[in-house]
Amino acid sequence: MDDRSQASIVFLDVAGWGGAPRKLVAGDASNRRYERLRKGDQTAILMDAPPDKGEDVRPFVHITRVLRAAGLSAPDIFAQDETNGFLLIEDLGDDLFARVMAADPACEAPLYDAATDVLVHLHRSSPPDLPRYDARVMTDLACLAFDWYQRGTTGEIDTDQRAQFAEAFHAVLLPMDAVEPVLIQRDYHAENLIWLPERTGVARVGLLDYQDAMLGHPAYDLVSIAQDARRDVPPTVAERMVARYVAATGTDAAAFRAAYALLGVQRNMRILCVFARLSMLYGKPHYVDLIPRVWDHLQTDLTHPALSDIAPLVQAAMPVPTPALLQRLKDQCATIPRP
Repeated sequence: MDDRSQASIVFLDVAGWGGAPRKLVAGDASNRRYERLRKGDQTAILMDAPPDKGEDVRPFVHITRVLRAAGLSAPDIFAQDETNGFLLIEDLGDDLFARVMAADPACEAPLYDAATDVLVHLHRSSPPDLPRYDARVMTDLACLAFDWYQRGTTGEIDTDQRAQFAEAFHAVLLPMDAVEPVLIQRDYHAENLIWLPERTGVARVGLLDYQDAMLGHPAYDLVSIAQDARRDVPPTVAERMVARYVAATGTDAAAFRAAYALLGVQRNMRILCVFARLSMLYGKPHYVDLIPRVWDHLQTDLTHPALSDIAPLVQAAMPVPTPALLQRLKDQCATIPRP
């Protein structure tokens, strides 16, 4: 038994769950893993987030408290060991939005309505003190598409194109820094939401994977769920979410839709980087298969007039993800040495 396994046993013993049967639930794109524990009629989830692999449970604990204080269904935390990276948390079940909608497509619009209402509710709460996801941070993250996607598909980084894009993109993002920020979860989509129909109102939506939360523009999480990298969201449903949010908050529709497109470009550029990097650096080539959907979202966002100066720069720099280029990314799987 390795030291990590032994440490988890000690943690569970202290938490009162020693000897409980354990079953792997999931891992994700990070180094975290999750196991379901059963003790009689009770279940709980062990989050294993190794600090020596760059994981830190403290942000998850902090944001959990914020979300629960706002009346939202983040999982309760039963026990924690921040030093060793273990949490024992409430088991919200397996009814991920993506699974529920796959089993019953008629649920799609109502579930997305519920997810939109969570954002409306959350954005009415006073945000905590968190770092800002501002124009400089967003620009830097979008530029990583040059470092990974452009390099992976073309063999090099065009530093002149990168610099030109960075300057122009920062300029169009900068006015959004004046908008009152809200808590953004940053990974708000159908595989991180759990349907809890036995609860009421916004509490029917269970929340997961929000440890990277920051303060940002109110449109960001709506982009995250409506422009899902992992499943197709019908354009009519995406439009329904935007219209529902605008109506519920009374925000200026034109300004919100412009911000939605700008943030869509930012997020989808960043995801091009993430999926290419997951293959080339971390040996996870299946993420490459998701790139065409991300590319389609990016192209749609670039048609908005607010992106008129940005669209030509992106089109010139980012190659269309043809099957041959996607295979090239896969062929480089795990070929980049980890830092």
